[in-house]
Amino acid sequence: MRVVVLGAGNILLGDEGLGVRAIERLPLAYCLPACIELIDAGTCGMEMLEELEDLDALIVVDAIRAQREPGTLIRLVGEQVPVFFRTKLSPHQIGLCDVLATLELLARAPRYTAILGLQPQSLALGLELTPVVEAAMPELLRMIVGELGALGVHPAPREAARVT
Repeated sequence: MRVVVLGAGNILLGDEGLGVRAIERLPLAYCLPACIELIDAGTCGMEMLEELEDLDALIVVDAIRAQREPGTLIRLVGEQVPVFFRTKLSPHQIGLCDVLATLELLARAPRYTAILGLQPQSLALGLELTPVVEAAMPELLRMIVGELGALGVHPAPREAARVT
């Protein structure tokens, strides 16, 4: 099984960088099996094509604007995934949408795709997550691990790991 957990976002824009921050923290909190590859996609686009082709599963972690309370967990799968790309939160979504569409055209799309994230509070210039999004980060990490578990991949918690 080949699974990629991809953190997307711009770390210079506050909560917009939560996907990247989440995949930085995931291996600090959990021992990840060898079949899981973590990718810091930042704001990448078509250059990700080869890394994402023929995956068993792709889990994208990103800020998701869904008109919910800041810090709310959001999970999109199946038919909900294309909806994520209709309202662009930032320029990187355009690139990722193009990559997934191209992989679909080439019949090399991931067999399963999920987008996990949080409702951002602020996309203002800054390197730190807002306190409300920071407080929800441990829940987001547990959500990622739960998604992996549903795929049959079970990361083990690290002893005394600090997720914050």
